Amino acid sequence: MRDVKKLHVWHKALALALAVDRLTKRIKPSQYRSLKHQIFRAGLSIPANIAEGRRRESAKDFAKFLSIAAGSSSELESHLIFAREARLIPESEFVSIISQTIEVRKMLYGLMKRLAEE
Repeated sequence: MRDVKKLHVWHKALALALAVDRLTKRIKPSQYRSLKHQIFRAGLSIPANIAEGRRRESAKDFAKFLSIAAGSSSELESHLIFAREARLIPESEFVSIISQTIEVRKMLYGLMKRLAEE
């Protein structure tokens, strides 16, 4: 059985998604509704793709989903930079969530590298 809950990167990605959820709840609903939704979806996509990929039959398939998760982390980073520049989120929260995003992405790339070596 391929239990995603045994993956440290999935736990980190889940914590990131929860932080993103808390952040988006504080963005005023009347402002940037689409951006708020995109930030939320990108954050949620990361642990979801790790989980979906973990259930795949081959390391190659798993790596494909890890790549999608890494892409979502880049999308999240871009949206967060815009939100900071538009002054929709405070700098302190931006720094915290960007740090988490980068950490998760590095972990994803590390896992993809290990899968490629198998």
